[in-house]
Amino acid sequence: MATEPTTKTLGDDQPVFTPVDKLDSKPKDESDPVSGSETDEIDDDGVNEKALLRKIDWRLLPAVGILYLLSFLDRSNVGNARIEGLTDDLHMTGNQYLTGLTLYFIGYVIFEVPCNIILKRTTPRFWLPTLTILWGIVATLMGVVQNLSGFFAARFFLGVSESGLFPGVVYYFSMWYQRRERQFRISLFFGAAALAGSFGGILAYGISHMAGVVWENGWRWIFILEGIATVVVAIGAYWFIHNYPETAEFLSDKERRFIRRRLAADSDATHDERFTWGNVVKALRDPKCWLYGLSFHTMSLPLYTFSLFLPTIIKDLGYKAASAQLLTIPPYAFAFITTIVVATISERIGHRALPLIGSALFAAIGYIILLSNKNPVARPGVSYLGTFFAAGGIYPATALALSWPAINVSGQTKRAVANAMQISIGNLGAVLGTQLYRSTDGPRYFVGHSFALAYLVGEVVVSSVLYFLLKRENKRRDAITPEVKEVGDLADWGGDDDPRWRFQF
Repeated sequence: MATEPTTKTLGDDQPVFTPVDKLDSKPKDESDPVSGSETDEIDDDGVNEKALLRKIDWRLLPAVGILYLLSFLDRSNVGNARIEGLTDDLHMTGNQYLTGLTLYFIGYVIFEVPCNIILKRTTPRFWLPTLTILWGIVATLMGVVQNLSGFFAARFFLGVSESGLFPGVVYYFSMWYQRRERQFRISLFFGAAALAGSFGGILAYGISHMAGVVWENGWRWIFILEGIATVVVAIGAYWFIHNYPETAEFLSDKERRFIRRRLAADSDATHDERFTWGNVVKALRDPKCWLYGLSFHTMSLPLYTFSLFLPTIIKDLGYKAASAQLLTIPPYAFAFITTIVVATISERIGHRALPLIGSALFAAIGYIILLSNKNPVARPGVSYLGTFFAAGGIYPATALALSWPAINVSGQTKRAVANAMQISIGNLGAVLGTQLYRSTDGPRYFVGHSFALAYLVGEVVVSSVLYFLLKRENKRRDAITPEVKEVGDLADWGGDDDPRWRFQF
């Protein structure tokens, strides 16, 4: 990629937020999925762009990835705790357990948008670690609840405290990376969810051997030890989470200038945008923002039912609890691999919808296998194979769905709200999903698997609608942009409503 900030094209020949008369006619080499170029580009200040991106990646991705791994671990370890005696010790029925899972997502949905507004008005270094400490404390307290009411309260407040992390980090990335670079980083970040599933199985297997230490069953130690680990890491996060490029200590002055130039020609990341409620309303009134939310909605039900109920699904195939904990590891490891592979392919071809649709169809094959196995206990290997297909499609599809607002919504406040809207709307699917896998339906779980399959088909439909809608809008703007070639200062541009903006699909 050229170092002049006005030279920007995408792999699918879509111009980004750039004056039409300043687009470079030379096609860009997309052979590198991260930098978009095989060669190191050096600008007039002597900044090597590719090396700088690697430097930023190493400072940002591991830090926020660890926080998200802990977040997903602390929300999904209840599935591991269930098969270690949680429901028996708290005298819960199957339906009461499902209600506890639902309460988590109710808290999550309610506080999603407010948390991103707080992030916009504070800083990532303050807000992200603070959230992590809060949910770490709640997760730890899950280990000492004594009754159903305590379980319900803990799950609700766990959802409240975790609600701001993912949309907050997606917004955070938009202030560091160009649009074409964000999707790959979001996919890498979301890959931590799959790793959390693998680590959760390993940790649950080891911690379960603490049964008899203080308490008869080991499930309490799963919450306590993993929650304490979260708090410890969160305290350190105040030092290893960075704010924005203008104040990041690891950047030199010339690197800051270079980042500012490359972002200024690509999006609104360098604008000094003040928070206004009018910009919040812009997101609420944009139909595309609701469609992005619907795209995640159709993925969240299979995502969370899979992560919350996989240990139970495997145990009901006839395995002991300890074996079931270990058997959850391979599907999640496979999901991590497919998430990275599909993200790389998506970055190379410059499209989101087509890899997303392919991944959803791949996951659908898994549920077809699960539903077609009428006697899972007699043929556990068939159902176990189905979990690989499900995991291998759900996670990459979800990562791609979650990246759309980050690259297509312009206006800092509008994008922050759109990201939060997407998670809120999406998690309504998880609210429904938590009520579908009832113990009386095992081991086949016909209702739950059928809903997951239907939602994956729904994702194919929604992604197709978004693909054609965004493509049509780009063509419409191509027809009118010759009339608006005269460009003022970047700060005067109209965000994604501006006719010079091009959507990525």
